Amino acid sequence: MTEKNILIVGGGIAGLTAAGELAKLDHQVDLIEKEAVLGGYSRQFICKATDKCAKCGACMVEEKIEAAMSHPQIRLHLETTIRKIKKDKRFSITFLDKSGSENNCDADAVIIATGFQPFDPEKKPYGYKVFDDVITNLDLERIFKRDGVITRPSDGSIPKKLAFIQCVGSRDARLNHLWCSKVCCASALRMANLIQSKNGGTEIAFFYIDVQTFGKQFQAYYDGITETMRMIRAIPGDIFKTGGGRLRLTYFPVDEEEQKEEEFDMVILSIGITPTVDNKMVAEKIGLESTDTGFWDNLDDCSMTPMRGVFAAGTASGPKSIAESVADAGRCAFEVVKYLKRLS
Repeated sequence: MTEKNILIVGGGIAGLTAAGELAKLDHQVDLIEKEAVLGGYSRQFICKATDKCAKCGACMVEEKIEAAMSHPQIRLHLETTIRKIKKDKRFSITFLDKSGSENNCDADAVIIATGFQPFDPEKKPYGYKVFDDVITNLDLERIFKRDGVITRPSDGSIPKKLAFIQCVGSRDARLNHLWCSKVCCASALRMANLIQSKNGGTEIAFFYIDVQTFGKQFQAYYDGITETMRMIRAIPGDIFKTGGGRLRLTYFPVDEEEQKEEEFDMVILSIGITPTVDNKMVAEKIGLESTDTGFWDNLDDCSMTPMRGVFAAGTASGPKSIAESVADAGRCAFEVVKYLKRLS
């Protein structure tokens, strides 16, 4: 087969994985990333291993970045945005680099790996950006990456009691976000386990409606970790700051009729995965209709969009973990190769 050229839009874990798989087969890859660094949101996640691997997938990210940066068949275009995509026999792409210069390339196939947008919880009644000690799971990842331990943003102290609130921005009919973000439960439970391994004196409450299963050994992992924290099936209400600088959380237990309240030192909001606006942008430039959800969720089993030669990978097509995004990008690359063979 004559080597082909593939355009990949997005330099997160899915785009990097697909680029690496295609480059191994001597295809030329042009990877366009709007940010100045590769890795997307997956680069922000820390390893959550304690006494053994937690299978969070974070360790794969740097490996994929290094592989893409060093492979001669991968051309990286950072701080670059697409201006036009035109399809004739091949795809003709015009893009703008960080200096505003216009560049062009041709491609035989296009992979959309635009990733996701974290839900913004500012309009939820939890006091995000109002109270310093109400943070998101991504904020927590950054704190851990910086300090190696969880600390209260308000005063730098180690919290003795904290709460995780699940499904913030997911499974919410009022927002028309009817999907489960899939990864929040696993990530929060792993993080809670890491916190307790670093500071065994921290009391953790986990507020949830349902827990999404993950991994082959889920039940054993879940049984072990829930022995050290309180699992509270409830609908959280409002959060208020007390005179002593703590956070008072009201909640409604699913199996009880009365509202309850409890005080915490910190509250962690597990924010959902939502579609990025780049999905709509690419759709418009390539001549495709956007889907109702904003994800590329109208795909068949081979990852191809309604336009031949255009594929989607990773969280561009719906919520996935790092490991699931890697696997999905690998499958997408395989389908692209099959498509290219039919062109030869």
